[in-house]
Amino acid sequence: MSIDVNNESGTEVDEQAILDIARYALARMRIHPLSELSVIVVDSAAMEQLHIQWMDLPGPTDVMSFPMDELRPPAKDEEEPLQGLLGDIVLCPEVAKKQGEDAETQHSMDEELQLLTVHGVLHLLGYDHEEPDEKAEMFGLQAAIVDGWRGEHGLTGPSPAPTVS
Repeated sequence: MSIDVNNESGTEVDEQAILDIARYALARMRIHPLSELSVIVVDSAAMEQLHIQWMDLPGPTDVMSFPMDELRPPAKDEEEPLQGLLGDIVLCPEVAKKQGEDAETQHSMDEELQLLTVHGVLHLLGYDHEEPDEKAEMFGLQAAIVDGWRGEHGLTGPSPAPTVS
């Protein structure tokens, strides 16, 4: 799995954890090991510009996903996963920090960025949360991936509750 993490935000973030959880999520979703992903960490001004340009919405947001090859997890265990370019995930640590502080179960900016990385991966794989059934599926899968990764890394305490909108 080729995953690039590029921090352009000016904020110190745990890039290794972002890389690790992205790799874990893609493996868990059975994405081909030679697929490629880019994660870009930007400041709130850059995120706001992207949010306006691509979503026509004001203000910065927490995470945006830009799919390339529209890869999907294999439908059955015996199917061979396809290889390709997954696309880009853009994260904003300033928004993540505020969301972590404001969450019902307060957590760190880095924990929120980990959650948002998984959220972004799932969007790249075609998951969405516009409808209640889609939201339940996506957020359930997101929690399972974050909990699995945290368990494998010996991280204790409750996983961050989904705060993404």
